[in-house]
Amino acid sequence: MADSEALTCALRALHHRDRSVHEVEEQLRERGFAEAESEQAIEVLVRTGLLDDRRFARLRATSLAGRGAGDALIRQALGRAGVAPEYVDEALRAVEPEAERARLVVARRGRGPRTARYLSAKGFSDEVVVGAVAGEREDELG
Repeated sequence: MADSEALTCALRALHHRDRSVHEVEEQLRERGFAEAESEQAIEVLVRTGLLDDRRFARLRATSLAGRGAGDALIRQALGRAGVAPEYVDEALRAVEPEAERARLVVARRGRGPRTARYLSAKGFSDEVVVGAVAGEREDELG
């Protein structure tokens, strides 16, 4: 009976959005389920494909990239969710390159120090920030 309660709780955690195995484990732990119960529920969800860290990483990276996040922010968010580094790397390779995402932000916000600070705060590398903010100006001077 308790095993089905843990499974029900885990399923509810997945109701609104995909989650990592680590996130579901944390939720079950917070709800007071024993480790054995949690492991069993998670094993069922992984076996049936309802819980998949590779898919979670890909979807989360795509979502964050679509909202203007840089690679460092995406890497940090996936790391906090307990995603294995190889899945993080794979997810980052699957999204639009960081430099292109930065160029889109610059096209929308304009060039200048405020945009550079914004990009830095969103997890873009210093090299990408400089390239995106100063990119065309260097071409004009060229």
